[in-house]
Amino acid sequence: MKAIVMKRLALSACAATLLCGALAACVPLMVGGAVAGGSLVVIDRRTSGAQLDDEAIELRAANRIRSELGTRVRVSVTSYNRQVLLTGEVPNLQDRKLVEQVVSRVENVTSVVNELAVLNSPSLVERSSDTLLTGRIKAMLLDAKDLQSNAFKVVTERGTTYLMGRVTMREADRATEVVRATPGVQKVIRIFEIISQDELMRIQSSSSVRL
Repeated sequence: MKAIVMKRLALSACAATLLCGALAACVPLMVGGAVAGGSLVVIDRRTSGAQLDDEAIELRAANRIRSELGTRVRVSVTSYNRQVLLTGEVPNLQDRKLVEQVVSRVENVTSVVNELAVLNSPSLVERSSDTLLTGRIKAMLLDAKDLQSNAFKVVTERGTTYLMGRVTMREADRATEVVRATPGVQKVIRIFEIISQDELMRIQSSSSVRL
């Protein structure tokens, strides 16, 4: 009896292994958030070089701000296609200007949008509220079937939402409409790079890779 049970267990294990292998062969490969296995569409509208530059800009800028101003400021650096958004709080106008100067000297930065506020840093509760609101906005953009949600970068500070991305005017207006309707959003500031519909089609066409 024991031998029969062991044999059944061995057969079950073998079948499970074969099934997993078959499923693995059928599951599409996920690359950079897009599906491979037929046509791979790269969602990010920036070039790979711009994406790498943006990561380096954010890291270098944060390090230089920390080195120049220490902990007396709370600055968030967001770079999209080499355009930098500064949000957070500083104690005075001099520091506000200094932060902008420090960041503008970082390699590959093309422009700086300075949205730093001269006031005390928000509480942990207030910052958590902004984080939750950003998540809610991203969910709203994802639910909007006429928008490509990953084309937008969302930053929220003290209830004000900043939208970045390379988008058409239709997408910019539609996204603004969606975000303004999100509960908790007090104000929307657009920092878009507006592209034409033809340019969007070229980006999408060049991003499609046949595998």
